[in-house]
Amino acid sequence: GILQPPFFDAHADAACNYGGIGAVIGHEMTHGFDDQGCQYDAHGNLKNWWTPKDFANFKARAANIIYEYDHFQVEPGLYEKGKLVTGEAIADLGGITLAWLAYQQEQKIHPPAPLLDGFTPAQRFFLAYGQIWAANVRPKFARLLTNVDPHPLPNFRVNGTVSNLPAFWEAFGLKPGDPMMRSGKLNCKIW
Repeated sequence: GILQPPFFDAHADAACNYGGIGAVIGHEMTHGFDDQGCQYDAHGNLKNWWTPKDFANFKARAANIIYEYDHFQVEPGLYEKGKLVTGEAIADLGGITLAWLAYQQEQKIHPPAPLLDGFTPAQRFFLAYGQIWAANVRPKFARLLTNVDPHPLPNFRVNGTVSNLPAFWEAFGLKPGDPMMRSGKLNCKIW
């Protein structure tokens, strides 16, 4: 059922499909290496299979995700809960990163049209990612989700994720100081 617009469209160009279904596939793959997936070995046994050094490095990087999402304001006085959304935020970041890397390989085989509807291939990739999470959430429901859902709210799921990617900054010509360009501790990178 997911292999239909906006996630996948057989008539769309590769940039849109990699930014849509490619990011979702990468998201699901990344769950094997997030805060939950690291607790299960290749046979599904509850066992941390990472070295202590790798696990410590992962936890330090995951702390940046927690910090970032703790600062996304849902409404005055209410913020996303970084600890609650860690796994999904990591999977979103890993998913779009994997999809972007795969799309770069695709472009070597099938060079894309430089512009479609005035957008570059990179811009179309990121716009497709934003489109798959498009939603209109009422404030009361947003408050509920913020307290119980391990997925970030859709606007943070998109903006929080792409704002960590230099490829996104380049695609839209962002400069230091622009709202969606992160730096330092706020620039999260897990893998």
